[in-house]
Amino acid sequence: MSDLDVQLPTTFDPFAEANADDSGAGSKEYVHVRIQQRNGRKSLTTVQGLKKDFSYNKILKDLKKEFCCNGTVVQDPELGQVIQLQGDQRKNVSTFLVQAGIVKKEHIKIHGF
Repeated sequence: MSDLDVQLPTTFDPFAEANADDSGAGSKEYVHVRIQQRNGRKSLTTVQGLKKDFSYNKILKDLKKEFCCNGTVVQDPELGQVIQLQGDQRKNVSTFLVQAGIVKKEHIKIHGF
């Protein structure tokens, strides 16, 4: 029995790569644009991962004026500052960020439905 090497199966963690060097907001320099369902047809668009040297309030002001929607900047303990906009503005926000030169197109990840 001692001649046999027993190999125990290791568990596979599909999120190990994402959690390996997860430093909160802006990890791997991606900007995440997500949608959250509220109640009924209402939805909320969140933008996280922007660099810290940008003024979130100025970006929010331009987004609100451009898309005629309300929004706010929320301070999250894990994710840092997160921009929230009313409605499904995922495509609009991603094109706005690219055209304004805030982030490159390949650094934007759009999540949801």
